Amino acid sequence: MDATQKPLKIVIYSDDKTVRSHIAAALGSRVAPELSTHRIVEFATGPALRLYVDGRARSGDIDIDLFILDAEAAPEGGMGIARQLKDEVFNCPPVLLLTARKEDAWLATWSRAEANVLHPIDPFTLAETVADLLRTSIARVKA
Repeated sequence: MDATQKPLKIVIYSDDKTVRSHIAAALGSRVAPELSTHRIVEFATGPALRLYVDGRARSGDIDIDLFILDAEAAPEGGMGIARQLKDEVFNCPPVLLLTARKEDAWLATWSRAEANVLHPIDPFTLAETVADLLRTSIARVKA
C-alpha cells in the first residue's frame, strides 16, 4: 500500500449503539492488508445520515467509500435508506445491509444493496464482506 493513500471512509447507520460498536470492533482499523486504513462515521438516525450525505454531495465530493446500514433500525430501517441513497446519490458508494434473517436477502436486493450480512454480527464475515466490497469499488474507480 502506498503510504500517501488516504484513509477510506465507512459510514455506519444503526439506532442501536451496541450494533454500531460491534461493527466498528469487527472492522478494526483496516479490513485487509492491501487496503488503506479506514475512518468510521456513525449515525443513529436517518435524518442525521441524510443531512451528512447531502452536505457531502453539495460539496461535489461524496467522500464516502462504503455504507453499512442496519435493516433492523427503528423507526427507519436501513433498507429504505439504502434505496433512497441509490436513487439520489450520483455514483453512490456500495451499501452493505445488516439483516435479521437469511430470508431477507431479497429485500436487500430490492434496496439495491451490494451485499448483506446477518445479525448477530460475525466479525470475520463482516470484515471479509467489507473488504470484498471495497476492493471491487476501488477497482471500478481505477478502471
